[in-house]
Amino acid sequence: MDQIIFLDYAGVAVFAATGALAASRKELDVIGFLFLAGVTGVGGGTFRDLILDVPVFWVQNHDYLLVCAAIAVAVYFSAHLIESRYRLLLWLDAVGLAAYCVFGAWKGLVVTGSAMVAIVMGMLTATFGGILRDILSGEPSVLLRPEIYVTSAMAGAVTFTVLDIAGLPLLLSAAPAFLVAFAIRGGALRFGWSFPPYKSRPGRRPEDIP
Repeated sequence: MDQIIFLDYAGVAVFAATGALAASRKELDVIGFLFLAGVTGVGGGTFRDLILDVPVFWVQNHDYLLVCAAIAVAVYFSAHLIESRYRLLLWLDAVGLAAYCVFGAWKGLVVTGSAMVAIVMGMLTATFGGILRDILSGEPSVLLRPEIYVTSAMAGAVTFTVLDIAGLPLLLSAAPAFLVAFAIRGGALRFGWSFPPYKSRPGRRPEDIP
């Protein structure tokens, strides 16, 4: 249990850092840092808990908000030391995605016992905070980048769910799932992995439609 809770805190902390980095790129004040770090850090988990109809995690445990605040303040005073903040944002997002897709899948399994729900919860938990961050900060959405993104969260969630249902200990289910998700997203960032994009085709003329 302690190992999986660590992933929850890690996901919150890393996503909070990406929110604060986004705030630094927009040259916001410290309140802007706190807001973006908080929304990004807890956004995915909040969405997950609302869908699962369970108490929202940070309402029950305020330590998560303190983690977001501490990260926001730390980034506020140190972001100027980082040469490429957007590149770091993307890599930290990859770490948060890998941690949160595993934790989201675990919580989905615990609450519902459904493998399908677990996979969906893993994907939502891992991606929703980053989507909120990009919308609020006006950054290019990670969903619209060409590299593989949501698929890496799905792969991690599927890996964890399959291993957990197979009866492996929690750590031996979580660690490979984290590595799978991070390897896919990291490979996509490093090597530009992507799926073939949709190519628009001209529609039929009205007179050609029977």
